Amino acid sequence: MSFNTFGQMFRVTTWGESHGPALGATVDGCPPGVALTEADLQPWLDRRKPGQSKFTTQRREDDLVRILSGTFEGRTTGTPIQLMIENTDQRSKDYGDIALAFRPGHADLTYHQKYGLRDYRGGGRSSARETAARVAAGGVARAVLAALVPGLTITGYMVQMGPRGIDRARFDAGQIDQNPFWCPDPVAAADWAVYLDDLRRDQNSVGAVIEVVAEGVPSGLGAPIYGKLDADLAAAMMSINAVKGVEIGEGMAAAALTGVENADEMRMGNDGPIFLSNHAGGILGGISTGQPVVCRFAVKPTSSILTPRQTINQRGEELDLRTRGRHDPCVGIRAVPVGEAMMACVILDHLLRDRGQTGGARGQIG
Repeated sequence: MSFNTFGQMFRVTTWGESHGPALGATVDGCPPGVALTEADLQPWLDRRKPGQSKFTTQRREDDLVRILSGTFEGRTTGTPIQLMIENTDQRSKDYGDIALAFRPGHADLTYHQKYGLRDYRGGGRSSARETAARVAAGGVARAVLAALVPGLTITGYMVQMGPRGIDRARFDAGQIDQNPFWCPDPVAAADWAVYLDDLRRDQNSVGAVIEVVAEGVPSGLGAPIYGKLDADLAAAMMSINAVKGVEIGEGMAAAALTGVENADEMRMGNDGPIFLSNHAGGILGGISTGQPVVCRFAVKPTSSILTPRQTINQRGEELDLRTRGRHDPCVGIRAVPVGEAMMACVILDHLLRDRGQTGGARGQIG
């Protein structure tokens, strides 16, 4: 299986399977001299790990990350950083019934069609367990960004569960870490708890929409044609398991706007241009404007549900299949820290590309 690497200057290769002994990431292109220890990475993994509430899978993994190479005396050396996270709570017996059957909505069928074999234990490489490695790599990217661009922040949160969205008039960033849904609207969070409880009892699942915002992003990141910042962000978010749609700024809603409504007007400020709106999501012509970079992605309902679904097996026989095991009723919940990690990796990659091409020089205004 190829294509396990993303990024150009800051390159991340993930490895490992859901029920293997371990998984992790190799991070190449990290600048030397950046303060980095396992304690810097663990808080990000703690936010993603399973079993933290009744609304996520009850698989118990500590997700303890180890740095095997690329640092010396608490600082990066500029050589590849090897990150490893051991799997400690696999229950492979839960997947015996699907060794030959294809779970609807999963990658079982396409993996078998492409490779002729698959690791059916938890989906193997296609499992959302792989995203733990991305979050670890994102922690490295955050450490580098903190050193190179002090003040840059990346915040993710859920804005919709199923058909139920937040009320942005009640948006309170302080609420994001106060509920199990990373929701900035406390009223919506309370409603979602009841809604998801009902779905769990009905042996069902639901999708979600996640928004990730990067503030303090320098202007000038990205390239106009085949290296657009928004194109790479879209590809990064789309690569997350179960993601079926990505948008930047107004996204699909921009199609309903007029040119007068959509144009982000400008005025001159003391330190450069001031935008009067941000419909573009902080990116124009593939290049960052200096405004907040806003990205949203839609996560489909968890395909592993106890309600029987019609399918086939490798012999071509038709059957009804109940997917056993421990699964998230809304996989979008734990996708929030994954989206933040991918945002961090993409922004750092483009920052390093820009430093290599322009040295950080910028055209003067005023």
